[in-house]
Amino acid sequence: MIELKTPAEIEQMRPAGAFVAEVLTELASRVAVGMNLLSLDRIAHDMIRARGAESCYIDYHPSFGASPFGKVLCTSVNDAVLHGLPYDYALRDGDVLSLDFAASVEGWVSDSALTVVVGSPRSAEDTRLIEVTTAALAAGIAAAQPGGRLGDISAAIGAVATAAGYGINTDFGGHGVGRTMHGDPHVPNNGRAGRGLPLRAGLVIAIEPWFLETTDKIYTDKDGWTLRSADGSNGAHMEHTVAITEDGPLVLTARA
Repeated sequence: MIELKTPAEIEQMRPAGAFVAEVLTELASRVAVGMNLLSLDRIAHDMIRARGAESCYIDYHPSFGASPFGKVLCTSVNDAVLHGLPYDYALRDGDVLSLDFAASVEGWVSDSALTVVVGSPRSAEDTRLIEVTTAALAAGIAAAQPGGRLGDISAAIGAVATAAGYGINTDFGGHGVGRTMHGDPHVPNNGRAGRGLPLRAGLVIAIEPWFLETTDKIYTDKDGWTLRSADGSNGAHMEHTVAITEDGPLVLTARA
């Protein structure tokens, strides 16, 4: 079921978006060679407690997860691209790290992700992958216009990926956001413009392109959560929570 938010409710969602943005900004500033993934998770956990917020991940147990997630942050390194379960790993120079974080503030949820290189890039392809994924997110947000169609967003994302030569997996993508982290509609990262759900003011969605360097196939790690590329190539993941308003898209998780 798709719920449209009133302008007042979108205003009520702003604190959650600002908090999620604040956490990701802080985490990105802490990323360095030698930083442990569990330490990043603890930083996020401490910020949640200090804010009086609630984690959307720690008790999350969907059908595709082996058990409740148990952490408050997704940390996906190199060939891991989604749902990375933090573990005892010290980041190395050149690692490609995706951070995905969602939290509830005063009953409203926001969800966002970013990808960074730790230290110095190992290859120009890693840098290019992050740049293309960032551009795809910007294209998807620009297409989130009232009066359009959901397929406009998907097509805009897919066009960027295809032009760059990346395959596109549509098993996981964007989603509705509101009182819970995941809701309708599903927002695939490829589609046909002019098709699908009409975009109306009040729709709040997470737009989240993710791509892998040389494949569009993934598998689930033995931890029961982390999704990795089938061929060992690196991945990147970018995400913002976006409200569609009469004036166009409003990025609730925009980072300063």
